[in-house]
Amino acid sequence: MTVHTNWWESFFEGVAVDMWLQAVPQEHSVREADRLEKLLGAGSGAEILDVPCGGGRLSLVFSDRGYRVTGVDLSSQFLDHARASLGSNAVTWEQRDMRDLPWRERFDAAFCVGNSFGYLDDEGNVSFLRSVRAALKPGARFVLETPMVLENLLGHLQPRPWWKAGDVYLLVENRYDPATSRLEIEYTFSRNGTVEVRSGSHRAYAYRELVALMEAAGFAVASAEPWTREAHMVSLIGTAV
Repeated sequence: MTVHTNWWESFFEGVAVDMWLQAVPQEHSVREADRLEKLLGAGSGAEILDVPCGGGRLSLVFSDRGYRVTGVDLSSQFLDHARASLGSNAVTWEQRDMRDLPWRERFDAAFCVGNSFGYLDDEGNVSFLRSVRAALKPGARFVLETPMVLENLLGHLQPRPWWKAGDVYLLVENRYDPATSRLEIEYTFSRNGTVEVRSGSHRAYAYRELVALMEAAGFAVASAEPWTREAHMVSLIGTAV
């Protein structure tokens, strides 16, 4: 079960999109935005970049709070949902690869959260971080949240966990490849008797490797909170220098 293709280009469509849209309740998104708002430190009215934005759940919350938000995602189906949401007219939605950020020193803050980092190879991940840095004003903050930090990931990794979101069941088969430092994942979606199997791959980094990656892209890096082995997510704050 090894992934060699750009799997993310076609993964986020159909049942995968439907499941992710049902997976996070609104009250969780509000709490998540509360936390991000404090970490980003940008005042109301500031211009914020959400990349990748998925279905726009956090972009919409920040827009409701008076921020000027740009949401970037490659998935047309995620963006169709975002554009159809209440309040979506106040957000600028852009269909782009996460490395394709054409703005220069425009944004007051940016964030990448959830499971959105590590899809690419090392060169691609660095390219993404550099693109975010170039899009930020000097001194602006970027919050990167990821579960793909080895010291945490390997302590929590389950071989075959499963979840239910709305009417979709998801079974995940995980296999970590130490030779490539990638987590190879087989996703089995089940809904109303229909089963779909898809594959994905995430690059996992040791904590220091991830910090070094961000520093090489032009960020001064600090932890959002003290590191603990028990954390399922690690959040880093990069300040554009």
